[in-house]
Amino acid sequence: MTTFTYTDGDTICEGYVALPAGEGPHPAVLIAHNWGGQTVADNNVADRLAAMGYIGVAIDVYGQGVRGDPVGDNSGLMGPWMADRAALQRRLLAAVDAVAAHPAVDTARIVIIGYCFGGLCALDVARSGTPAVKAAVSFHGVYAPSGLPASPITAKVLVLHGWDDPMTPPDATVALAKELSAAAADWQIHAYGGTMHAFTAPGANNPAGGIEYSAAADRRSWQALSNFLAEVFG
Repeated sequence: MTTFTYTDGDTICEGYVALPAGEGPHPAVLIAHNWGGQTVADNNVADRLAAMGYIGVAIDVYGQGVRGDPVGDNSGLMGPWMADRAALQRRLLAAVDAVAAHPAVDTARIVIIGYCFGGLCALDVARSGTPAVKAAVSFHGVYAPSGLPASPITAKVLVLHGWDDPMTPPDATVALAKELSAAAADWQIHAYGGTMHAFTAPGANNPAGGIEYSAAADRRSWQALSNFLAEVFG
């Protein structure tokens, strides 16, 4: 395992980096974790991206050693970041800066993706207006606006959404589309019918709570990501 350590102020963050074969520089994809913190599932996504020829970096929003319950309620970890989106933006941009400083990274080709809470993280990086990130991708993410001053969104945005996700009902999805349009973003929303929250997580099995894995949506969303990365990276 190759750890990827960086700092945000006095806080040490510890993620994971997977490098593709061959000499760089390579495009890089940051992976923002769900509300439970950075896990082996994020590392596996990084490995999968490296096999496609990209540097995969599973970032750490919560800080070194701060991890949640894989199957429990992690609102106590996520909540403070949802309440202070300026701090969240700083933490995320620290990760972007650290990835850009990696000697194998092509700094002109950096993308962030994220799952659930990580989807909100990816959107917040786009909302920041940073030119360092060329695109942001949300998998079954949270769409709540940041409440920060609006900036033009220069990153391309891809949102992969389960239409029956109770965390982001249709009105929230439409509101996100309007927000992205107002920010002059190049955006896409792919909505999967009959699909709930956490549709990429094989262990998700609580349909009464609106959480359920979908093999079809998992496959289709990964293909959508693959096509999008090929377009963004050229």
